[in-house]
Amino acid sequence: MAQEYKGTALVTGASSGIGAIYAHRLAKQGYDLIIVARNGERLKALASRLTTESGRTVETIVADLGNKADLARVEAVLKDDRSITLLVNNAGFGGTAPLLAADVDKMQEMIELNVTALMRLTYAAVPGFVSRGGGTIINIASIVAIAPELLNGVYGGTKAFVLAFSQSLKHELAEKNIRVQAVLPGATATEFWGIAGTPVEHLPDEIVMSAEDMVDASLAGLEQGEFATIPSLEDATLLAAYEQARQALMPNLSRTAPAQRYKAA
Repeated sequence: MAQEYKGTALVTGASSGIGAIYAHRLAKQGYDLIIVARNGERLKALASRLTTESGRTVETIVADLGNKADLARVEAVLKDDRSITLLVNNAGFGGTAPLLAADVDKMQEMIELNVTALMRLTYAAVPGFVSRGGGTIINIASIVAIAPELLNGVYGGTKAFVLAFSQSLKHELAEKNIRVQAVLPGATATEFWGIAGTPVEHLPDEIVMSAEDMVDASLAGLEQGEFATIPSLEDATLLAAYEQARQALMPNLSRTAPAQRYKAA
């Protein structure tokens, strides 16, 4: 029995790892695909395999989202292609080096990809989703969004942006039939770690999840209506308590007078 057609999903960073698995799973669910990455050969091979396995239409866009002209081409597709119903903002890279050992130019490149590109692609997609009556945005963050001490601080900062931006989108678009999900993976077995400076083989086995399990758990979280999905978190009440504490703070964050403890004796 053929899967119900669900529109087109655009997936960034799709030539390998998490992005490629998202593309595979979404094709199986009934989405046509537009897959975006820098590696044209890998993209072409993946597109061919996905079309053969799923029968879905798969387009490729070879683009470096850190390059303004390439980013603009993908933005144009998101603005113009009315079949797009799902955006997966997966492209990004990380770092494990502390400030004193990190290359500041590399940190700037990380911000351009993890923050600027994700923001611009979202801004390109959302107006069309609103005008067409709905859509879904999946933003791949990281556990370092809430635990930035674990890895490079700029990386943690970029992923904290992704989480905060997603939270704001959820609030802004609540009445527009647009789903927003922030995915916060822990250590995942992909090429990410080698590029970040610590090969995955150097991590304890007990903290590393397969990319397949990570994506499947995240899509299950989407199906269950979660906003923030932490694939390895067994006790969901911990995340609920974190959110409840955040909500409790909100009415107390802006007042006319300083708190008593800041007043001179």
